[in-house]
Amino acid sequence: MKEEIDLNHPKAAYVHIPFCSQICYYCDFAKVLLEGQPVEEYLDAVIEQYRTYQIKTLKTLYIGGGTPTALSAQQMKKLLSALTASLDLSVLTEFTVEANPGDLTDEMIEVLAQSPVNRISLGVQTFNDRLLKKIGRTHTQAQVYEAIQKLRNAGFKNITIDLIYALPTQTMSMVKEDLKQLLALDLPHVALYSLILEDHTIFMNRQRKGMLKLPNEDKNADMYEYIVDTLSKKGYNHYEVSNFGKPGFESQHNLTYWDNAEYYGIGAGASGYLDGIRYKNHGPIHHYIEAKNKRVHEERLTQKEKIEEEMFLGLRKKTGVNVQRFEEKFHRNFDELYGDVVRKYIKRGLLVDDEKTIRLTNQGFELGNEVFAEFLLAEDFE
Repeated sequence: MKEEIDLNHPKAAYVHIPFCSQICYYCDFAKVLLEGQPVEEYLDAVIEQYRTYQIKTLKTLYIGGGTPTALSAQQMKKLLSALTASLDLSVLTEFTVEANPGDLTDEMIEVLAQSPVNRISLGVQTFNDRLLKKIGRTHTQAQVYEAIQKLRNAGFKNITIDLIYALPTQTMSMVKEDLKQLLALDLPHVALYSLILEDHTIFMNRQRKGMLKLPNEDKNADMYEYIVDTLSKKGYNHYEVSNFGKPGFESQHNLTYWDNAEYYGIGAGASGYLDGIRYKNHGPIHHYIEAKNKRVHEERLTQKEKIEEEMFLGLRKKTGVNVQRFEEKFHRNFDELYGDVVRKYIKRGLLVDDEKTIRLTNQGFELGNEVFAEFLLAEDFE
């Protein structure tokens, strides 16, 4: 397997910074505590992999983690300079950096503001200080407000935050309070996720020992419904299962994934999609640094897998799957493949067919995984 160099296609790149100043109890992303890590060597390896693709044009660039802002301001400056050195910035419409409200120093904000970065994603999770401690976060509500104010003062208008609901001991009144705080900030975008217990996390270990008190399924559904209703009434477009944006502020980078488009994946543990191949880079940092070929796993998707992914990803969007685009892309009749499934879920009130697109209803969004499973094709599909 050698690094593929494709000058034509992907218009999006994801860059992974796996370092964190603390490990959150719910997180299973590729990450390590920053202290004692070979950060400079890692950044050099990331830049080296990025350069092998000879990327000249990108529409979106996204630096995620981990916590990218766990880097020093100088390290961030080095990374941003290297990533944009050969880019045509006139076509780079969205450049996002994930940040932790607790480590956004004035120096870091200045570095970000003086670069082509134009979107900041803050990992807030909740505004409740007691809950923040319970989930292993070290920032406070006050630091969230301070970080947002400083970012705005530095000229950032496109600020999004992540919130998690159905947290341990969280009640509906706490969710309502989080929404109230969010709306008071008048941010253009928010991503809201239900807590999912993942293997190899502190929360999963506690759950197995019977030490985690979580809201039940009905309460979880009530919270989701309240969130959707409240944000929709306040002018947010619920454009994807977990994402809400004011008009013009939908995440262009994430739409790349949901449109099933190809993208570069750079950094330890990052995934990418190039030339019909889904790949994953070495996860352990030392392996990633030392490997000449940064990719450890590659899989060329079959037609069956491409079609299934098109449906799973497309149905996550409020706009759904465009039938004409589907048929042009795969040279298959949509109704022959999925007509029966679509009619079944229209009857149940979970899907809508407006002749051009197939999309989920609000109720369908709540039961998304159940619907997605029905779009798996037969094993002998050709």
